[in-house]
Amino acid sequence: MAQAPATRVRTGTSGVLRRLRNWIDDVARRSPARLTLLVFAAIIAVVTALLSLPIATAANERAPFADALFNAVSAVCVTGLVTVDTATYWSFFGQVVLLVAIKIGGLGVMTLASILGLAVSRRIGLTQKMLAASETKTSGLGEVGTLVRAVIIASLCIEAVLTIVLVPRFLALGESIGDALWHGIFMSLSIFNNAGFVNLEYGLGPFVGDWWFCLPLIIGTAIGAIGFPIILDVARSLRSRRRRRPWREWTLHTKLSISTYLILAVGTVAIFAAFEWSNPGTLGPLAIHERVLASLVQGVNPRSSGLATLDVGEMREGTWFLNDALMFVGGGSASTAGGIKVSTFAILVLAIVAEARGDRDIEAFGRRIGSTTVRLAVSVAFLGATLVGIGTFLMLAVTQFSLSQVLFEVISAAATVGLSTGITPDLPDPAKYILSALMFFGRTGYMAIAAALALRQRRRVIRMPNERPIVG
Repeated sequence: MAQAPATRVRTGTSGVLRRLRNWIDDVARRSPARLTLLVFAAIIAVVTALLSLPIATAANERAPFADALFNAVSAVCVTGLVTVDTATYWSFFGQVVLLVAIKIGGLGVMTLASILGLAVSRRIGLTQKMLAASETKTSGLGEVGTLVRAVIIASLCIEAVLTIVLVPRFLALGESIGDALWHGIFMSLSIFNNAGFVNLEYGLGPFVGDWWFCLPLIIGTAIGAIGFPIILDVARSLRSRRRRRPWREWTLHTKLSISTYLILAVGTVAIFAAFEWSNPGTLGPLAIHERVLASLVQGVNPRSSGLATLDVGEMREGTWFLNDALMFVGGGSASTAGGIKVSTFAILVLAIVAEARGDRDIEAFGRRIGSTTVRLAVSVAFLGATLVGIGTFLMLAVTQFSLSQVLFEVISAAATVGLSTGITPDLPDPAKYILSALMFFGRTGYMAIAAALALRQRRRVIRMPNERPIVG
């Protein structure tokens, strides 16, 4: 009889947990994208609470709520926009919180849930597979287990390699072993996850002509921004029998994403160098090899990196406009990058080319792209532009900055890039809340919208007569 209360407590607790698990399973089956939004919001709330603790700041004082929320959203959404200096404002505890948030955001909360499921049960359940499929854009549930393993192995290996390369560079600058190791780990995760956070008190300016630092930055950023499904696809092709021409086995998504990414990167390097070559505030004072290296870094920066070795605020407005367009496009699907994604941009371009040629079908690399995919790409691009438009209008209403500065900041937030013209620390609290919402929807919104639209298909028995209105 004495054990009855304890038994009832355990039974009641297990009943609550069972109902919670059933509710999560039900939401995951009906709307995995909605569950993704809820989990991201929950993680942001936890990180905000931790950053609000006095121990999180170097001054041992409670951070203002607007700054704690803004930096929490920026870290979880791997953006990089900050209202305070990461290296000097936050304590070691605060920086650790930011680093963990970056790692969670980079992997994707749903992918991380599947990884935890693997560690506990050695297998992935149906709910975890559906959640991971929503986050990683995997078409088949059977592939999620392999993809999740590839995600964790690839991310840890690449981050470890980056750390091994960067730590000796910081040691060469005279840092202690502890500082060099911490800076190497933090910057490696920030680079690969395209987070844009810098915990170096001297910033990235001293590395503008440093190949030892910038080359890992370029490679790590590109790999992180291209997407985990592409990494898995390329790895599979390299292990196949056709080792001489492994690219023939790549999927259409991989071919489209890699080719578009490379074209945009090369074009960015050339145009940026042409615009900024003689600018005294950026490339002008540098040696030739430093100008080339800084241009190469800029080639991957607008994809979603946000780690700039040059002062963005000193760039010409034409360069800002170029970055606006590139940030809006973003990187690869299911990657740490934001934007509408390079595959979406490629599909839109192919649709325009096909229409200009009068072709019936939209084709690329020997494959035909269906009309459903094209409509989805148009919807994502339009909704992304709408988000930027609304954000810009609201920001102009609550700030006194110019349209070019506000537009740059809004696109950087919505595309989770992290580049800034320097106005972020001076923003009023309402503007910080607006950018926080843009970063949140920029990280989760495109994925949720794409999933919702892709799953929403209606079959109608009766179809209306076809008629073409005048366009243009």
